[in-house]
Amino acid sequence: MSVKEKILVVDDEKHLIKVLAYNLEKEGYRVSTAADGEVAVDIFRKEKPDLVILDLMLPKLDGFEVCKTIRRESCAAVLMLTAKGEEVDKVLGLELGADDYMTKPFSVRELMARVKAILKRMVVKGAKVTARAGGIEVDFERYETRVDGRSVELSPKEFAFLKCLLVADGKALTREQLLEKVWGYDDSVDIDTNTVDQHIARLRQKLVGEAGRVITVKNVGYRLKFD
Repeated sequence: MSVKEKILVVDDEKHLIKVLAYNLEKEGYRVSTAADGEVAVDIFRKEKPDLVILDLMLPKLDGFEVCKTIRRESCAAVLMLTAKGEEVDKVLGLELGADDYMTKPFSVRELMARVKAILKRMVVKGAKVTARAGGIEVDFERYETRVDGRSVELSPKEFAFLKCLLVADGKALTREQLLEKVWGYDDSVDIDTNTVDQHIARLRQKLVGEAGRVITVKNVGYRLKFD
């Protein structure tokens, strides 16, 4: 079996950690585990996983804080787990940069499907390896972004929004279309479209001198200026 991506599982339920680690390893993923937020951050920094399966309610440092750290320091994907079902927790987790969200109890089979979908979305297949718009250059294989030759680190969501706009080739995309393309599953329609505006605002900040290429189309959404 070929070696797959590295995954960090963070949860204070020992039995759940064992179950998830077993199923992930069976699929060929390399797995690390942590039972509290502080240990999770330490392992994350040392091992640089591709995906973090992150419980919200953790000892020492909660999942929101861990997610903030991950977003500041890497482009790793985040799948949040929580026993809570309130919509506000879901929206807050996604706005902090989580790529997906599951409420306990959940089926391991569904979680495995979500993991595969998230990791698949991180890789662009069957398209150009690189794309340009003015001083913006994106390498889809290496997951790298450069602005005027300078490397810029984007979160997975920011990268996904930029990718969507590049692939659209100048066409305007509605906020609803961007939500569907970036989150990639039907439940995304429940997320406030203001989430798109917040991610676009952060993307523009990181594009600095090329920020003006991300054009707001009034009452519609956004497009990317190429010429």
